[in-house]
Amino acid sequence: MNKESIRKLEEILGSAYGNTTGLIVQQKGKKVYENYFNGYNAADPIHIFSVTKSIFSALIGIAIDKGYIKNVNQKILDFFPDYTVKQDEKIIQTLTIKNLLTMTAPYKFTTEPYEEFMASANWVNTALDLLGGEKHTGEFLYSPIIGTHILSGILANALNQPILDFARENFFSPLGINIQKNVVFHTKEEQIAWYSEKQQFSGWVCDPQGLNTASWGLVITPEDMIKIGQLYLNNGRWEDKQILSTKWIEESTKTHSSWGDMHYGYLLWILDDNNSFAAIGDGGNVIYVNREKQLVISITSLFVPDAKDRIELIKKYIEPML
Repeated sequence: MNKESIRKLEEILGSAYGNTTGLIVQQKGKKVYENYFNGYNAADPIHIFSVTKSIFSALIGIAIDKGYIKNVNQKILDFFPDYTVKQDEKIIQTLTIKNLLTMTAPYKFTTEPYEEFMASANWVNTALDLLGGEKHTGEFLYSPIIGTHILSGILANALNQPILDFARENFFSPLGINIQKNVVFHTKEEQIAWYSEKQQFSGWVCDPQGLNTASWGLVITPEDMIKIGQLYLNNGRWEDKQILSTKWIEESTKTHSSWGDMHYGYLLWILDDNNSFAAIGDGGNVIYVNREKQLVISITSLFVPDAKDRIELIKKYIEPML
């Protein structure tokens, strides 16, 4: 990227994407652009919202690779033997991990009752109570918070160890990512305040049982996000270690379900006929990977409602500059 293209890019960021805090563009393993905005710098972590989902997908893949989980077709209820299925509930008994990964599980709601969910004493059990119903299984139904959290319960029960310990050992530490501690909310007010505060450390939100959230709540830096994107571009290999299997990369980055013109893999948005894919979070947080161009982009942003589409920013402005 030359000086003129950088000037144009930063002008666009300032005028149309003013909540951006960090942007890194990496091509063929080398950074071609890196800058920070709104008082943030390279060391400042930020809440990446639903980008957390895609990272949790990787943890499910590692658990399968290591034999903690048989495969994505394993039934959800296999992991909750003490959960009591309500009388005449049949659909929940057929649902699999793959339904959660591809957003094809049905629920007993039209709009997520996320406030009631977060106010409940046990988020996993509440999510299981809302799973199923009489809707058709296999149709795409995006569950931003509730459905994906069932994966937290599945992973914790499969591992029989804290999720963060497993994630550090098998994913974060090999990539040089330091997740400092869990984030625990004691009141609703604490949680609301946390959303608007500048984060002082990298961390991961937990539910009342101490399970790390699968759908949101991870706090990391743009550099951490670039590493994760590069890992996927490298087919799961980092330096001399295979962190994710090539098979998992292939399966998780191809289309399994669709919503109109939008396509979905395993908690990843699939773009351009499977040539590129992205982890996307509220406010404009993105890990973007383009295989053909050997390109990885990370964008972090402060939360604003109805944030402008960062994939449009990448496709319309950044990629043509390279």
